[in-house]
Amino acid sequence: MREKSRTYATQYMAENPLLSIAFQIPFGEIAPEHVEPGIRELIGKSQVRLDEIAGCLSVPDYDNTLLALEKSTENLDYALGVVRHLESVATSPELRAVWNEVEPDASAFYSAIPLNEGLWKRLQAYGATSEARALTGPKKRFLEKTLDSFRRHGAELDAVGKTQLAEIDVELTRLTTKFSENVLDSTNAFELVITDEAKLDGLPPSAIAASRQSAESRGVAGWRFTLQAPSYVPAITYLHDRTIREQIYRAHSTRATEPERDNRPLILRILELRRAKARLLGAADFADFILHDRMAHNGETAVNFLERLKEKTDPKYAEENRALEAFAGHPIEPWDISYYAERQRRALYEFDEEQLRPYFSADRVVQGMFSIVEHLYGITVEKVRGVPVWHPDVTFYQVHDRDGFLLGSFYADWFPRETKRDGAWMDAFLTGTRSGDVREPHVGCVCGNLTPPLGDKPALLTHREVETIFHEFGHLLHHVLGNVEVKSLSGTAVAWDFVELPSQIMENWCWEREALDLFARHHETGEPIPDELFQKMKRARTYRGANVQMRQLGFGITDLKLHREYDPAVHGDLMQYCAGILSQFTPAPLPESYAMIASFTHLFASPVGYGAAYYSYKWAEVLDADAFTRFHKEGIFSPEAGAAFRDNILSKGDSEDPAELYRRFMGRDPDPDALLLRSGLLAEAQTC
Repeated sequence: MREKSRTYATQYMAENPLLSIAFQIPFGEIAPEHVEPGIRELIGKSQVRLDEIAGCLSVPDYDNTLLALEKSTENLDYALGVVRHLESVATSPELRAVWNEVEPDASAFYSAIPLNEGLWKRLQAYGATSEARALTGPKKRFLEKTLDSFRRHGAELDAVGKTQLAEIDVELTRLTTKFSENVLDSTNAFELVITDEAKLDGLPPSAIAASRQSAESRGVAGWRFTLQAPSYVPAITYLHDRTIREQIYRAHSTRATEPERDNRPLILRILELRRAKARLLGAADFADFILHDRMAHNGETAVNFLERLKEKTDPKYAEENRALEAFAGHPIEPWDISYYAERQRRALYEFDEEQLRPYFSADRVVQGMFSIVEHLYGITVEKVRGVPVWHPDVTFYQVHDRDGFLLGSFYADWFPRETKRDGAWMDAFLTGTRSGDVREPHVGCVCGNLTPPLGDKPALLTHREVETIFHEFGHLLHHVLGNVEVKSLSGTAVAWDFVELPSQIMENWCWEREALDLFARHHETGEPIPDELFQKMKRARTYRGANVQMRQLGFGITDLKLHREYDPAVHGDLMQYCAGILSQFTPAPLPESYAMIASFTHLFASPVGYGAAYYSYKWAEVLDADAFTRFHKEGIFSPEAGAAFRDNILSKGDSEDPAELYRRFMGRDPDPDALLLRSGLLAEAQTC
């Protein structure tokens, strides 16, 4: 039977726009003054629903217990997601102030749910019923995961323990929010204005034009550089002036250490609270606590995974670093690495990544990506105009299935602003569910900080930025193609060492000639990438592949050591401890001031985030490298392989064990050598 789509209309309300869920979110109507009264009212309404479930006198069943619990916070989830998003992409002093006011209360509310004795008894009572024992599929998994989550989040603690846990969660929310704010403010606080054009020597024309436009936007003469990626990366990579490279490197690697924005004491307290939470809940450390329901299951497995990769990478890593220093002709410093690596790559492969930029106009890249997923998954993505957005740069799209059914929609916001946090990410506003022949649409967003347009020219991207777009859209597909009857098991609500598979596998199409020809066209002539340039790009793909891998391994091992081993009384200064670990994974000695961890938002910008789980990127990279071999074998646009990936991975969310979903797609367990082979760290013959 053909699924029916529910009708959702944007609600333009005179009342608080956060109090009702809208498929097209009324961003133009949401103001800071709506936040505090709206969130507090929704917390109150959700609490009433929870109390009704806990006090229900009817025989517990799926609808009045599990389903009612999931629905009890729907509007609150939506409102918090919208406000949190706005604070990330369009912050203001007023919005930040009200968000900081209500976020601790929201955290306290959610932390109290598994501590509610009446709810816990109700769930246990339902779990003992014959109906519960007869559940199958996603509903059975939903019950099992709900009971396990309540236990792991304090349902069986005594009254004192519950109070301690609630206090920890509220403080973690406050500290991690402040951490994120400090990073944004510190990034924005730095600027370097150069007035001597000779000092720009080596910088590509695109970066010179961007720095000029940045200066003009501030009403200053010269060329302005910031710590935002589209400005920082070209400067550290191409500028011949070593003094300037050192200046911006030191500024970037010491962000959020200034007295008024110092994240170092916050990290110490966050680690202390996470450790206390884990032990309160019966885990040896935060890694074991957080990885319990992920594919690695515990910290030791995650550490061993990274250490094995390091062991296999070490020989090639040492070889690459000796070659780079010989090429430079002198000992190198951290601010030299990108500079000499780019020059060495040019010498070895006659390849300059800037040669690709004219072929990657942002709009064409996005449209080509849509064409690729249309081939693979039988969907269409169309721009929709006239929808309220939070900034003029934002575009709204709808995603339909091959029969015209509305699967969902999303917002795309690709360019940097000083009111927007750093990095790239995907987020979900609404997760639809399936009930019989009725299927609700999903709503999400993808955000980045890519090279913006210059004057009347389109935004011309680096190849790495193209990969970023594909990566975040892979997350978006995981959300929008979710087709699970239980909302909390749909989309990206999966184990975090599995969630990067749909995103990272999308990057593979950025390296395939057939795929590139759909969108990589010169922005002036419309010509595709010349074959000679494409071959240079392919040959250079694995250049310094060991260094790329070691950088990620260093972050992952540092993360796990912080959450499993670090003790200030034993190991001393936090920054020195982290630098001591990371020095094993960097080609040049780190300066004494090095404090990258102070701006490591992946680990410390939310109560959980990627804390004790940064290894997930490498874990999922093994999966994506192996999974893409099926597309290589059957054809990169194979509708059969695409349908299998959609049916077994993208649509299933967390409705089944991810290891089983992967086996269903590939017909076997993953081959760990696939990543080493793709990275140029293993000869093909060795995999036989």
